[in-house]
Amino acid sequence: MPRPCTVPPPVTSVLEAAGTWLPAGMAAVEERLAELTAGHGAALAGDAGATLAAGGKRLRPMLVLVCAGPGGGESAARAATAVELVHMATLVHDDVLDGAQLRRGEPTVAARSGRRRAVATGDLLFSRAFAELGANGGTRQVELLSATSVGLALGELAQRRDAYDTDISADRYLERCGLKTARLFECACLLGRAGKGSGDEPELASFGRGIGLAFQLLDDVLDVTGPPQRTGKARGTDLLDGTVTLPLIFAREEDPSLADVELRGLDEAGAESVCDGIAATGALDRVRALAREEVEDAKRALDEAPLSREERELLRLVADGVVERYS
Repeated sequence: MPRPCTVPPPVTSVLEAAGTWLPAGMAAVEERLAELTAGHGAALAGDAGATLAAGGKRLRPMLVLVCAGPGGGESAARAATAVELVHMATLVHDDVLDGAQLRRGEPTVAARSGRRRAVATGDLLFSRAFAELGANGGTRQVELLSATSVGLALGELAQRRDAYDTDISADRYLERCGLKTARLFECACLLGRAGKGSGDEPELASFGRGIGLAFQLLDDVLDVTGPPQRTGKARGTDLLDGTVTLPLIFAREEDPSLADVELRGLDEAGAESVCDGIAATGALDRVRALAREEVEDAKRALDEAPLSREERELLRLVADGVVERYS
């Protein structure tokens, strides 16, 4: 039996608007993810399975399937699975680098099994992703995901270089988010088309980048607003990690004292206080407005994309769901 799709509302509206092909495709992806994380020995299977069981929005595999269309079949499901495996791998590795204890309200692999097992788990997920694409027999999808993986690594390195630096610019932040988050959304869209013999559509690349960037902007707002019951982590976790995001960058323009905050050694109470200071400046509304602009630009890019009417409308629903989830 296929596993149930774990996509939460309001993105479930996309499944409801589609024909039976999309829910069936998402269920096939869930089934394949479960199969791929169940092997490789009890230890790694347990850690990889726990990462899968923690859930997720499954936006990236959904983008693959929608861009592939109703005829995508098994090839599209493999590509969608590969994208989610890469996403899962980056989360596991990020938690190692950040020393994170919780992910979606559950203990991280690093917290539960140690750093070495977590690194091995992330490596396993990465390797299985490329094996999935290799089974499709084409080179374009492998090229796309390989280049994207390099971009993810560059984004992570940029974030490490910027750690605890409250002087970084908005442009620097957006460049980093383009690599760490938006790049995989863009790749998901192009992977779906690559299965149909292309994968070079600039309109779909723009769409993926736009909603990926909006997703990250709104996630950074949520880190400031909380509450922990919703985010599964402490309010101000980015600040505790030394990660300067756009809410703080905008807030320091209104309240220069925020630029003098010493992030090193900040405790949870201190992070809460800084979050309150950020919220008091109105910076969060500016970030939300920018995210909405990105989504609207992304939807406009679809007007010229080589898509069917159904595919175009489903992608617009995905874009709206990114904003609606955080409203």
